[in-house]
Amino acid sequence: MSLPDAPSEAPAGSRSPRPAVTAARRVVVKVGSSSLTTAAGGIDPDRVRALVDALGALRARGVEVVLVSSGAIAAGLRPLGLTRRPRSLAAQQAAASVGQGLLVHRYTEELARHDVVAGQVLLTLDDVTRRSHYRNASQTFAKLLELGVLPIVNENDTVATTEIRFGDNDRLAALVAHLVHADLLVLLSDVDGLYDADPADPASTLISDVTALADLDDVRLGSTGAAGVGTGGMQTKVDAARIATGAGIPVVLTAADQAPQALAGEQVGTLFHATGRRRPTRLLWLAHATESKGTVLLDPGAVRAVVERRASLLAAGVTGVTGTFSAGDPVDLAGPDGVPVARGLVNFDAEEIPGLVGKNSHDLKRELGAAYEREVVHRDDLVLL
Repeated sequence: MSLPDAPSEAPAGSRSPRPAVTAARRVVVKVGSSSLTTAAGGIDPDRVRALVDALGALRARGVEVVLVSSGAIAAGLRPLGLTRRPRSLAAQQAAASVGQGLLVHRYTEELARHDVVAGQVLLTLDDVTRRSHYRNASQTFAKLLELGVLPIVNENDTVATTEIRFGDNDRLAALVAHLVHADLLVLLSDVDGLYDADPADPASTLISDVTALADLDDVRLGSTGAAGVGTGGMQTKVDAARIATGAGIPVVLTAADQAPQALAGEQVGTLFHATGRRRPTRLLWLAHATESKGTVLLDPGAVRAVVERRASLLAAGVTGVTGTFSAGDPVDLAGPDGVPVARGLVNFDAEEIPGLVGKNSHDLKRELGAAYEREVVHRDDLVLL
């Protein structure tokens, strides 16, 4: 982790451009509600126009862009006569239903000035965690980008339930960046970067580079965002950076009004350097975008097989099950101490597993038929936690 240069040195914009930014050929940009709307909840045309101009300039340089945009619920507040973001899910969904069309219409008009066509992509958790749905989402993004369309992504708030929500668009943006094989993720907020303390504290200092997220263990992460409009905070942005950088994608965090400088590679905001390598996309979603529907308990030998040998989970290593789930649902795999060691897509319903406990594949085939001679969780559908 490095801190900004001393004030006596050259200003940020005059320093060498960031290679991680200038070399990127496909970029995911995420913008929060508070950066697009007024405090009363309506869309701010000037803010949207400024953002689109920055994206248009990026497109003019031959860079492909995917925009993950919050703001649908916020945009729907004023037309519905609401002064603050409602707490109930039903009211939020009503506001999103009204606001999503208004938001995309505004983007469509502004992007047309740059001869760019906008395409709306609304995602739910099922769209990207179940195998066939995930494949369809990936193919849709690929075709849109091939056709020169700028996809505008949001969670499908009008149909998502509490149990199947991404929770925040920072995390959604990190996962979309991996889904579309982006070279860079840019998180635009209402603060100009990550500070080592509350930005309101005059003694706080902007952190210009983060090379290892462990460096942030002693940093106090406060909330950000306009009251009553957004849902994210600095913690969600760091969590998103953790997901993206761990999968080989660098992240820039800065204020929305610094988008042109950030996208040009200037030394503004905070750059989180990539720390890992790309992983199979669906497994990244499985690790970070799913909530477990239950737990399958493993004996010590099965824990070693799953964790150390990266083997599939067989019925012979299962000791029990908790929760209610169906085949294809995500479940946690836990050792004898109850601590989850992995998450995977299970091949059996919860009520089937007790009858399989401790039996090898040949026993299962003989007693229950060939359909039961399969893994409880296949290693291709399993990610270590």
